[in-house]
Amino acid sequence: MTEPTDRALAAEPTEPAEPVEPVAAASEGVTPTPEKDPADWVTGDEPMTGPQESYLSTLAQEAGREVPGGLNKADASRLIDELQDETGRGR
Repeated sequence: MTEPTDRALAAEPTEPAEPVEPVAAASEGVTPTPEKDPADWVTGDEPMTGPQESYLSTLAQEAGREVPGGLNKADASRLIDELQDETGRGR
């Protein structure tokens, strides 16, 4: 059995069978992460996440407000939206 040569391993370039359509960028009107109403979240009644709690703390401090304890994911999301509007941050 003989070893294949470099020439035998080189592949000839091929053209795609059909033209490939470019993927639309976010700047072209595509929403990268569609928003869903927190009331419709399947996990909305679970406790807020660590990142939500951290961001809420930052926003609340900037707004001079307190974060209520025991928020669930959906309520935390609503409060984040409210505080972002109030502080002008993140929008």
